Amino acid sequence: MDWNLCFSFLGSAIGCVAGILASQKLTNYRLEQLEAKVNKHNNLVERMTVSEMKIKNLEERIG
Repeated sequence: MDWNLCFSFLGSAIGCVAGILASQKLTNYRLEQLEAKVNKHNNLVERMTVSEMKIKNLEERIG
């Protein structure tokens, strides 16, 4: 068996696995960042809904 062939295969396999793991870490990081942005947006929507209800109540009291 040719050792060069074995080492080439092993090097390629290790490189592929390392690339996949690095890509997976980046994808997970970006998903976490996106989830944080969505949570901020949802929080803002909830706060605006409460604020709109308070404004409506104040308008009813005044008018």
